[in-house]
Amino acid sequence: MGQKDWSEASAEQLLERAQRTPLAALMAEAAGLRDDGRPPLVSYSRKVFIPLTKLCRDVCHYCTFAERPRLGVAPFLSREQVLSIARAGAAAHCQEALFTLGDRPEWRYRVAQEALAELGFASTIAYLAEMCRAVVKETGLLPHVNPGVMDASELALLRPVAASMGLMLETAAERLCGPRQVHHGSPDKVPERRLETIRLAGELRIPFTSGILIGIGETRLERIEALLQLAALHRRFGHLQEIIIQNFRAKPGTRASGLPEPELDDLLWTVAVARLILGAEMNIQAPPNLSPSTYSQLIRAGLNDWGGVSPVTPDHVNPEAPWPDVAALRDATAREGKILVERLTLYPAYVAGAAEWIDPALRARVLDAADADGYARLDRWSPGLAVERTDLPPPPALTSIDGTLAAIIARAGQGRKLNEREIVRLFAARDREFSYVCTAADELRHAVSGDYVRYVVNRNINYTNICSFHCRFCAFSKGKTAETLRGAAYDLALEEVVRRTREAWARGATEVCLQGGIHPEYTGATYLALCRAIKDAVPQMHLHAFSPLEISQGAATLGVSVAEFLAELKAAGLGTLPGTAAEILDDRVRAILCPDKLNSEEWIAVIATAHRIGLRSTATIMFGHVEDASSWARHLLRLRDLQEETGGITEFVPLPFVPMEAPLYLKGQARRGPTLREAVLMHGIARLAFHPLITNIQASWVKLGIEGLKLCLASGANDLGGTLMNESISRAAGTQHGQELPPTAMAQIAEALGRHAEQRDTLYRPVQPDRVKASLTAPPLDEIVQTPPGDAAALSRLVLTNP
Repeated sequence: MGQKDWSEASAEQLLERAQRTPLAALMAEAAGLRDDGRPPLVSYSRKVFIPLTKLCRDVCHYCTFAERPRLGVAPFLSREQVLSIARAGAAAHCQEALFTLGDRPEWRYRVAQEALAELGFASTIAYLAEMCRAVVKETGLLPHVNPGVMDASELALLRPVAASMGLMLETAAERLCGPRQVHHGSPDKVPERRLETIRLAGELRIPFTSGILIGIGETRLERIEALLQLAALHRRFGHLQEIIIQNFRAKPGTRASGLPEPELDDLLWTVAVARLILGAEMNIQAPPNLSPSTYSQLIRAGLNDWGGVSPVTPDHVNPEAPWPDVAALRDATAREGKILVERLTLYPAYVAGAAEWIDPALRARVLDAADADGYARLDRWSPGLAVERTDLPPPPALTSIDGTLAAIIARAGQGRKLNEREIVRLFAARDREFSYVCTAADELRHAVSGDYVRYVVNRNINYTNICSFHCRFCAFSKGKTAETLRGAAYDLALEEVVRRTREAWARGATEVCLQGGIHPEYTGATYLALCRAIKDAVPQMHLHAFSPLEISQGAATLGVSVAEFLAELKAAGLGTLPGTAAEILDDRVRAILCPDKLNSEEWIAVIATAHRIGLRSTATIMFGHVEDASSWARHLLRLRDLQEETGGITEFVPLPFVPMEAPLYLKGQARRGPTLREAVLMHGIARLAFHPLITNIQASWVKLGIEGLKLCLASGANDLGGTLMNESISRAAGTQHGQELPPTAMAQIAEALGRHAEQRDTLYRPVQPDRVKASLTAPPLDEIVQTPPGDAAALSRLVLTNP
């Protein structure tokens, strides 16, 4: 039976089909639907439980959470109590603050009204909103709220302070509100009212949790009817991020204490049916603390989420059921071939759709807490940030590797082109899968490059930081609106460019790398003048210069084609091009990052033209900001196609986004760079995806730091790039990893990995012994001169440009 059959059949038809299908077959069908094309992940949220009030106007006959007012017991937690709990959660590395409370207690109890008035609030919802705001501000935890039935104004009040909300439908059977039923006397449990709140949440684009409670007197048909109503709302609004199948637990002292608890098979049947009705993409959850020792069966029934687990607070709704130990949950999940992954209170799809689903007041916090897949970011590492140690993933729990992943890696090792979906699957690797991908990439590196770690002795010369473009990730360029970013504007005099080149040659360099902002007064003649000045001064120096954007801009100012301009530059001494300004070759992302720069096709066209006239280039990717793994895959595939056509790419250089001073990050619109796992994977997957067409994968010490560098060199990278001497662009973005990494340090890094460091030139040829000797005995650098705009630079360049 296809999933369409399950989603479009009537409740009666679904019941008949589910009843006649053996449970094992039903579970297998549900699990197969869940697994189709998805990484083997089961998620959970690390949370702290904040019971803001236990007063409630409802009298559900199975509930022990709700209490009556008691003398000497405050009706509401105070602000200090709320923050104390939240701070304990933050200290325990929780990501979520789960606010649970009774429905509108002020509508039933005068003491609640009086307490709210004394606190300065007109309603429980208003006080909840203020406590959420305080938790976000003081602890950074993301609130999820379960305050019961709400109207549109209340939902709107909470949206800016609660990343997600929830309301269990529990049941669609109105008869359970009748006499002697579990919801009798509970006005907020009328299904129609609860469904209306869920509908309003959809209209307001609020990521929402719902679900059903089984074993409270409903029939299986009524369960299916409830699931179908939730499915209909989700089809309309797309806002139900998870459906919980919660099994009733009989509690002593309640009127429902005599009801039989659902048997395990009944729970498994309902989980499987929920998966089949709601589809592959829905997140289906069953609380693990309510069904201990049944984790394997629940996973086999189609579950993909364990819900919230707290290391700090008990489950106040089910205090008799302790939370599972996360390590034990991880091991149990791994025994079913799944990887336990921590999520935020928001699920990945809603993090990816942040502009639609997350209020601007919370968006920066969500992005800061998320990785590229939309799961929780767990490491302290960030590109460019000096940390005491590099956070490594915990030891693998999986005992086997998914066959699909193994097949993808085998295809890559054979040199076959992977497709986008296969590359995305590689980027999803975690746990033992992560190690498997990295090991495969490193074995391929060894087969291609041996045990050499190569580097070039070079100098970066960024001739101006004045730029007319408005890239939202860039902290280097200066313009009229960029005075607050690091450093003053400058426009180097040609004399200073030449001086730095001569100094670099004296210190053993074989290359100078020239890049700068797109100065509004520069023309193609300016770039030609730079080339001629350098080659006249030091003819032996290799000139690695000008991004495709600079090439395009220079050609346009001269009124010639890109090919003609490149030919002129080559004649003037240009040796190779840095394949920078690529960022992400996905125009959907470029529209956010750099809308006024070259689009993907234009960038590729410039590089391809350079290759055709005999100029080789590097290729880069800048990752870890607003893109996802699909964007990475498209970028890698475009570069592979380009290399297959021209063969002109010398090396691939992953450039992790350094966020600290980047405008896009400072405005709360980007992640804080890739995680360490993602950075390492980028190098390893590039090795696999480009094989055998691009043989050199370079790791950037400026962005990765030494420890991150070592991890990448053990995961497919074979090249350390350049010594740089003066690194400006990453430093402007906030990197703390220095401006130069001399040859002795390069050698130490290689030796620490049991490999050999070897100097190369820009085209990966050996360098002469005198160059090596000069690099090993290099004197300290002289002070650089950053010529201010309008000083000697303009006059000097004018003279040399227009002889």
